[in-house]
Amino acid sequence: MAVILPVEGVSPKFGNNCFIAPNATIVGDVVMGDDCSVWFNAVVRGDVNSISIGNKVNVQDGAVIHCTYKKTKTVIGNNVSIGHNAIVHGCTVHDSVLIGMGAIVMDGVDVGTHSIIAAGAVVLEGTKIEAASIYGGVPAKKIKDISEELISGQIQRIADNYIHYASWFKESNDH
Repeated sequence: MAVILPVEGVSPKFGNNCFIAPNATIVGDVVMGDDCSVWFNAVVRGDVNSISIGNKVNVQDGAVIHCTYKKTKTVIGNNVSIGHNAIVHGCTVHDSVLIGMGAIVMDGVDVGTHSIIAAGAVVLEGTKIEAASIYGGVPAKKIKDISEELISGQIQRIADNYIHYASWFKESNDH
């Protein structure tokens, strides 16, 4: 059963049609929209500051979402995919974004709409990611602009796929 705990009297809140994997951990001041999924071994820790997650967001296996005490909260928009083992920490991620596997997005980062953070990228504190662009590398730099085909073919497709994958598990695990 998933670990869902209050912190200082504040419990996570879930929208409709969410899937939380049996070994996911979600604690504290976390507000999640509709059609979200938090996968195996993922951790969403709203203990030191708030985490706001929009609709149709998937937090894939082993990913960590956290913030910094009395400094940075984490805000994630709609239609966002956070890849396996990614770390999203004290930043803002706008709508329709793909954060690749193993990427690290640090405090104060602002990830623009329709962007992709490449697998393994490290986005340094305070970086502003341009809308409709791909950033990659260590430290992350702009690689190129994103075409409409990538927006629908990658960002949209992955978010939609995760709603489908969640349906395989949801019968006894609705939140």
